[in-house]
Amino acid sequence: MLGVGKMSKKIVFGPKKDFIWIDIKKDDENVVQELKNQAKLDQELLSYALDEHENAHVEYDAKEELLLIVFNVIKKHSERYETAPVAFIVKQNELYSFTTAKTAYVTEFIEGLITRKPDLSRLSLIFKTLYQIVGAFFPVIKEIDKKRLILTEKLKTKTTNRNLLELSDLGMGLVYLVNATQQNSLLLAQLKKLSIYRSLTENEREELEDVEIEADQLVAMANLSDQILGQVSETYNNLLNNNLNDTMRLLTIWSLLLTVPTIVTGFFGMNVLLPFKDSPFGWLIIIFISMFLSIGLLMTILKRIKRGG
Repeated sequence: MLGVGKMSKKIVFGPKKDFIWIDIKKDDENVVQELKNQAKLDQELLSYALDEHENAHVEYDAKEELLLIVFNVIKKHSERYETAPVAFIVKQNELYSFTTAKTAYVTEFIEGLITRKPDLSRLSLIFKTLYQIVGAFFPVIKEIDKKRLILTEKLKTKTTNRNLLELSDLGMGLVYLVNATQQNSLLLAQLKKLSIYRSLTENEREELEDVEIEADQLVAMANLSDQILGQVSETYNNLLNNNLNDTMRLLTIWSLLLTVPTIVTGFFGMNVLLPFKDSPFGWLIIIFISMFLSIGLLMTILKRIKRGG
């Protein structure tokens, strides 16, 4: 049996107290190495369970009665909105969970469930844990929505790079959450198609159904939040582009207006016989011509802008 070190737990549970839950801390190299050396678990399944970048999925070996579930969970104590995989392996009378320091709250979920209901079956314990994991996503989505509303109000007052970057960070975090929730939902649907589903008790099927309903609601909520945030980001991108176009238009108008007097004064600066050369009011005439042409050009530009909307 795997030794219970600082980073692992072992608790007996079940109707007949014949099930053993063993929590493996994936970031404890000593515990992981001891588990590998014992060779009690299939090495391929073990590699899936230990992989920090594994996608959510389920595998079942009916012959060996081995069940692997890799489920996406929220990372706690993280600077950004991130998810990580937590794995469960069921083999005979043993249930293994694989967590890290940032997903250790899942261990607390399991301990709490065993404490309150020590006669749970292995699959009931897993399904109830998954239900709580899914529930942990909802406050995070609501927090993102709240931050989005605050940022939107700030951007209405003043559009700053800092606020736009914060909005972008929210969008990137939400992309990870949407992807994680969709994977979880697909996993639960796939679990119902495996042969192990036929061996579930009525109570276990109801628990799985509850998790699936909750996961589908989470996917809908995450997708809606993602669509709203995407629309807000697109709106502000369009506003910034419009502001940039207005600025470029203004600079273009000014450059054209400044070109007129430059051309006029350049023309009268040529070393050839020119009109008004000997007139004492020649400079006034040149200024008048420049102003007349500039005003005419400005009116033409303004008419075109007005026609274009």
